[in-house]
Amino acid sequence: MSAIMLSFSARAELRSWTGPFLLLLIFSASLPASAKPDSLKEVTDGDWEKIMTGEWMIEFYAPWCPACQQLQPVWKEFANWGDDMGINVAKVDVTEQPGLSGRFIITSLPTIYHCKDGVFRKYQGARTKDDFLSFVDEQKWKSMEPVSSWFGPSSFLMNSMSALFKLSMFIRRCHNYMTEQLGIPVWGSYVIFGLVTLFAGLTLGLLLVFIADYVFPSRRFSSHDYYQKKQAMEQARLIQNQDEDQEADGEEDDEDDEDEDQDGIWRKRRGSPEGRPEPKGQGYPDEALRKRVVGNREEDEEDS
Repeated sequence: MSAIMLSFSARAELRSWTGPFLLLLIFSASLPASAKPDSLKEVTDGDWEKIMTGEWMIEFYAPWCPACQQLQPVWKEFANWGDDMGINVAKVDVTEQPGLSGRFIITSLPTIYHCKDGVFRKYQGARTKDDFLSFVDEQKWKSMEPVSSWFGPSSFLMNSMSALFKLSMFIRRCHNYMTEQLGIPVWGSYVIFGLVTLFAGLTLGLLLVFIADYVFPSRRFSSHDYYQKKQAMEQARLIQNQDEDQEADGEEDDEDDEDEDQDGIWRKRRGSPEGRPEPKGQGYPDEALRKRVVGNREEDEEDS
């Protein structure tokens, strides 16, 4: 009798474990189906460098774009084949990741890039699941021209573009916050941004001046040898000026001597009324010449 009771209790205990076990099996069977949507990865400004390794297909989209909305179901189906094809399928929302939009210079939506170990190519083919699969499986990307290293997402130029796009998005959000949340008029927001830009420019200019003065210090703060060289140069300049002044004075003295010589010659020539020197023995003393002139005047008066 006790054996019969034990068998009934064992059966009851087995039945109590059967229900949870079946539920566990059903739940575990449903896990792969729910994990498939996660095969579509998302890339952000913070983890974009992960696409530099391995093979990737990346779609840049915007939620408001009608063409992007039509492509989303096809892109999700293609992502479900990613593990079988050995490729990572990802998407980037350009409205939430402006840095990546600038880094890849997204000018149209949707835009698709293929990346293989850091080498990027822009996909230009048809946008169906079969076309995506054949593009990867048949390695059609090898016939496409890769993006130049100058315009690669990790280059200095594209890093600058990414920072510029982030700044523009930050300014836009600040503008929307001031006009929508704080109630500031649009022109008031523009005035605020203008003043901020002005003061930022002044601050940056002063900072650059300080950096330039630190890297290339002024001559006032040079070594003591600079002052010695400067004094020697000044002394040499003074000596040169003195020599030039002395030469100029010597030339003036020579010119004065020449003038005196010419005056003496002119005085000799003025000895005769006709400008010629008088012959020797024919000159008259000054007193006799005066008497002769006075006598000639008196004769003229008597004749008159």
